[in-house]
Amino acid sequence: MPFRTTSTPLAHALAERGYVDPTPVQDAVLEPQAADRDLLVSAQTGSGKTIAYGLALAPTLLGEAERFGPAGAPMALIVAPTRELAMQVTTELAWLYAQTGAEMVTCVGGMDPRAEKRKLAQGAHIVVGTPGRLRDHLERGALQIGGLKALVLDEADEMLNLGFREDLEFLLEATPRERRTLLFSATLPKLISSMAKRYQRDALRIEATRSSAAHADIEYKAIRIAPNELEHAVVNVLRFNDAPSAIVFCNTREAVRHLSSGLLERGFSAVTLSGELGQAERNQAMQALRDGRARVCVATDVAARGIDLPGLALVIHADLPSDAETLQHRSGRTGRAGRKGISVLLVPISRRRKAERLLAEARIRAEWGGTPSADAIRKLDEDRLLTDPVLAQEPGEDDLAAARSLLEKHSPETIAAALARLYRSRLPAPEDVFDPGFGPDPKAGKDFAGKERTPRKERDQASGPMVWFHMDVGRRNNADPKWILPLLCRRGKITRQEIGMIKIFDRETKFEISESVAKRFADAAEVSDGDDITISPTGAPGGGDSDRKGGFGKPGGKKPFNRKGGTGPGSAKPRRPRPKPKG
Repeated sequence: MPFRTTSTPLAHALAERGYVDPTPVQDAVLEPQAADRDLLVSAQTGSGKTIAYGLALAPTLLGEAERFGPAGAPMALIVAPTRELAMQVTTELAWLYAQTGAEMVTCVGGMDPRAEKRKLAQGAHIVVGTPGRLRDHLERGALQIGGLKALVLDEADEMLNLGFREDLEFLLEATPRERRTLLFSATLPKLISSMAKRYQRDALRIEATRSSAAHADIEYKAIRIAPNELEHAVVNVLRFNDAPSAIVFCNTREAVRHLSSGLLERGFSAVTLSGELGQAERNQAMQALRDGRARVCVATDVAARGIDLPGLALVIHADLPSDAETLQHRSGRTGRAGRKGISVLLVPISRRRKAERLLAEARIRAEWGGTPSADAIRKLDEDRLLTDPVLAQEPGEDDLAAARSLLEKHSPETIAAALARLYRSRLPAPEDVFDPGFGPDPKAGKDFAGKERTPRKERDQASGPMVWFHMDVGRRNNADPKWILPLLCRRGKITRQEIGMIKIFDRETKFEISESVAKRFADAAEVSDGDDITISPTGAPGGGDSDRKGGFGKPGGKKPFNRKGGTGPGSAKPRRPRPKPKG
């Protein structure tokens, strides 16, 4: 169905940009019953809502005219939660209203308020800004809104989450009561509904996207990871998917700094977005992503609000989001405007229940699996090399001359091997990872690529003779197979199949390594990778330091108390006996 807009300049702008069919929210706000009414719209991120309210505002601001008159006091005020979203809104409306002569001013924190004041004094038809900066200009008299015809609150739920309720109510009270108010929100909590009843007049309720169908263009994956392999998992997920651009979410600035440093060290072109960056640095990071100089953005939730990257095909939740709403907001960075996207949750075993709860509350069905293996990534690299566009290009005369010279001195196999080596050298190396194998996945016996994992009993039978080793950590150091296994694989350059029994004592841990790789393991494990753990060969454990009668779980072995007072690893103190009733 074509766009219903009656504004010829806007129709021309849409045609030039290749817009043919409206999205559900765009179609809904242009229905006849929505004309000149206040609107309360529930629309998910990436649904095309900026263009929707741009089209809805046109009759209110322009009437029958095709161009605006001289700019004076603003006719429309658009409020957004973050600087990035406000600037993105200005960019979108600028091309939509380009043929109408609209003057626009953006007022956001982090920019020079004096420059904004000068632009406001010169006149504007539409002002876009963040709540705090707009209130500041109003209180200082730089922003005159006596002639305002329309007010738009974009992502109202997020503005409330960020603590802008007082600023929003100030703006709503200060603007003329006869204005038209358009309120857009991904969710409609009670506070939004009560605000709509208080400040809107007979608002038309529009639900453009049903929650059960939200983000239908996004494929969700929940990936099991070992506790200390978060960075390795991020590397392999990025390499496996090979997205044109990706965003990785962390919960803290420190996590952003640490992860981005690791990615840069491995050869990824990455930028960061966090609250500690200045506006100029944020603008540079966004521009690097848009022009392809950077392909990965590591960001916190607040810093990434309002980001719109057309080629963003992958979202990675390095840290699980705090709630289902944040999960949807994060994931909504991809799968926009009909494009397909992937949202990956990295789930350590200790966070499995939280991940299941988040997915259930968001009504999302995710495919569970292990981290992409290094072998699977190398196989994909081979396939990608065979289909690389450079091989399909018609060679020029210079190319053919160089090819003849090479063939005179080298065999075709040598040249092909050099091409493969050159191709691989430009790619970050995949990491060897461990799949803890938990989760509700009905295919828990398969890895990420769908390959069957060998049962433990068969692995043990195939291992052959074993050699015992010792490490100087035990239960007092919170030793646990969940992190010991991946540590041994990483330090010793071996696989899980080559590790046998693990016995954890009070101050030490003893474990078996397949005799066929024991020498190689001993040489590699002798070098610490920064964990201050010493690994060395030892005899068969008849007992450990303070557990002379057996290891944990063996007859005669001590059982530590757990944190809740029972018995088990990670204990603190025994449960106190329940007092007997008196009398």
